[in-house]
Amino acid sequence: MAAVTTDAPQNHLSHLDDQGRARMVDVAHKKETSRTAVAAGEFVTTAEVIALVRADDMPKADVLATARIAGISAAKRTSELIPLCHQLALSSVKISFGFTDSSITVEATARTTGRTGVEMEALTAVAVAGLTLHDMVKAVDPGATMNGVRLITKDGGKHGHWQRDREPVTPADAAPTLETTRSAVVLVASTGGANGTRPDTTGPTIASWLTDRGFSVRGPLVYADADIAAGLQDALRGEPSLIVSTGGTGVSPTDATPEATAALLDIDMPGIADAIRTRGTSATPHAVLSRGVSGLIGRTLTVNLPGSPGGVKDGLAVLDPLLDHVLAQIAGGGPHDE
Repeated sequence: MAAVTTDAPQNHLSHLDDQGRARMVDVAHKKETSRTAVAAGEFVTTAEVIALVRADDMPKADVLATARIAGISAAKRTSELIPLCHQLALSSVKISFGFTDSSITVEATARTTGRTGVEMEALTAVAVAGLTLHDMVKAVDPGATMNGVRLITKDGGKHGHWQRDREPVTPADAAPTLETTRSAVVLVASTGGANGTRPDTTGPTIASWLTDRGFSVRGPLVYADADIAAGLQDALRGEPSLIVSTGGTGVSPTDATPEATAALLDIDMPGIADAIRTRGTSATPHAVLSRGVSGLIGRTLTVNLPGSPGGVKDGLAVLDPLLDHVLAQIAGGGPHDE
């Protein structure tokens, strides 16, 4: 089910004229605005395929890089594939992948400046990336499926911001619970990961951990270190309950996650970041070098974790007993410590 947050949807099909004939919508009267759309889907396959893809050991070479290129190329050719779509000058198409035990999640973000939306380009990117995954893995799993291709958010134009409602998991008359109302975004700061030259070893771990705890998870969203501020803005779309970032917390010249996060914080929560560093020192003295910060951006709890698997493990161990309590407090429904 979907909702428009700024305006009601129109009650007619814009691609049909008054006599019910298909037409291309005339957008000449519309203003040029910056427009963004995010779409997602889930490629369901076997645990064997997941292991092969993550190990980059498929017979058809680099599976994710091939699917990413196919999705980007398809987005650029959407007007050739969907007959009534306008030709758009895309400023950016970004495709990211995540893993569960039995699926590969595909997310595409498309951007343009123009008179019409870019949602079809994002949806086409996801669909074709999924089809390419199927082509790459069919020798091992011919029964794989691409499911749930859907628009997540779109921005720009007359209607402003639109986002998909969360899928209902309880009867409509049931009281909302913490588990049915909280969402999370996993954000990865990795220049190599964004360029496709380095595997993401931490984002999928965080996503799986959050899913196991009842979160609706978006991502991992992988951004280059230099683009992490834009990544945070992307992660904040839809006002999730929680953002967990990984990477970019050290002291190298490109590490910028703490600065980007601190610039947006409304409430600083240094105790969480300090506890993560303290726990990490039991494994390595280098843990004190992490400059990660934590706090609230609006009503979104945001936590920076280090970019190493060990640092992520320590950070999640610190968050485990805290999350339910702090998210309930943020929502106004939990007990308050003196």
